Amino acid sequence: MSESIAEQVLDLAARALPGAEVDVTAHAVHRALTRFANSRIHQNVAEDTVSVRLRAHLDGRTVTTTTTLTGPEGLTSLVSRTAAAVRSAPRDPGWPGLAPAAPLALPGTVDEATRDASPDDRAARVQAFVEAAGGLETAGYCQTGHWSGAYRNSAGQALAAQATTADLDGIARDAGADGVARRSSVRLSDLDGAALGTRAAGKARSQADPVELPPGRYEVVLEPEAVSDLLTNFALFGFNAKAAQERRSFAELGTAQFDEAISLYDDPREPFDGEGTPRTRLALVEKGVTTALAHDRRTAAAAGAASTGHSGSPAWGPILDNLGFAPGGDRTEEMISRVKRGLLITDLWYTRVLDPRTLALTGLTRNGVWLIENGEVTRPVHNMRFTQLYPQALAPGAVLGVGAEAVPQPSRVFLGAWTAPALHLASWNITGGAAG
Repeated sequence: MSESIAEQVLDLAARALPGAEVDVTAHAVHRALTRFANSRIHQNVAEDTVSVRLRAHLDGRTVTTTTTLTGPEGLTSLVSRTAAAVRSAPRDPGWPGLAPAAPLALPGTVDEATRDASPDDRAARVQAFVEAAGGLETAGYCQTGHWSGAYRNSAGQALAAQATTADLDGIARDAGADGVARRSSVRLSDLDGAALGTRAAGKARSQADPVELPPGRYEVVLEPEAVSDLLTNFALFGFNAKAAQERRSFAELGTAQFDEAISLYDDPREPFDGEGTPRTRLALVEKGVTTALAHDRRTAAAAGAASTGHSGSPAWGPILDNLGFAPGGDRTEEMISRVKRGLLITDLWYTRVLDPRTLALTGLTRNGVWLIENGEVTRPVHNMRFTQLYPQALAPGAVLGVGAEAVPQPSRVFLGAWTAPALHLASWNITGGAAG
């Protein structure tokens, strides 16, 4: 369907806009969601959407229009609106031109069982999660999805691909204390509801009678759920080439900004971006050295570089959806055993950027914090507020360990995931209690 629609719109645009540079993207998305609360499924929903985006550049002016009406009248209207708007649009001196013809570097992963998953298939994962929690109150969701996309432009580029996605995110609650477990994959079969329910319940049960700790700088072990927040903010603010060009990012190419234990990459599930650029694995940090930024065609043209296939929006710039830390060689238990006095932190939430230039954030711990003393987890701790420069926490000499297993975490962007190992960090700045 997506390919046929893209071809129709390109043909209509060629006739309505002779001499224009034109490109079309068409996406068909199936999303299905099973929610549960109070240890019971309370919602099963599914949606199927098809969206079309048409972009035209004519006489130095650029216009982008979209529609979800894919019948003949809807597509004709899309082209007519574009043709009328482009002639009165403002000048676009930064137009980078269309993507040239190039083949896909990644095929996209389509798991048929995930594509065709039923409510019963998702419910089975939820049931396993709930039963593994052993009577604790549980809540969360299981989601599956299938994407089919096509791109066509007047320069001869023609791409089409498909991909699937699946997420399970749940909490277990014991006397007001929450434990969490999350997992993302391209295959529903990879989501082990029993294992995740066991993890969440164990976290909840081990939080009885928490203690207060004073503000200060603590050695920490961040579990994958917490590390995913670092990845979220690095993706949005840190390695965005537009932010770097506008001096709103800490990233400096060729500089050892991170500990040599840190390697950071983007491993996309979607094989091409909205500008028709094929995607491939992108190394952003290699053994501590910042080696690349995410580019769309505009930022690449400004930098004399090539697009990395991360088109987002003209206002925001390139967007990374599948950022991950390369795993190290440490088990979480080994990292804990090396801590004389510090904290084990499961999750971070309500984080807000204070300064995008330094990537200074404030936020709260969530879903479990424990004191580590002489290499052992000794007691739970009340949630706390932190204020931390994320790059500083990973600076040379600051990373004491990287987990051997990198766990894909839901990114809450369709087809997106953050691949997060546990991290052992020398210092994390706790600034007060959770209510402070």
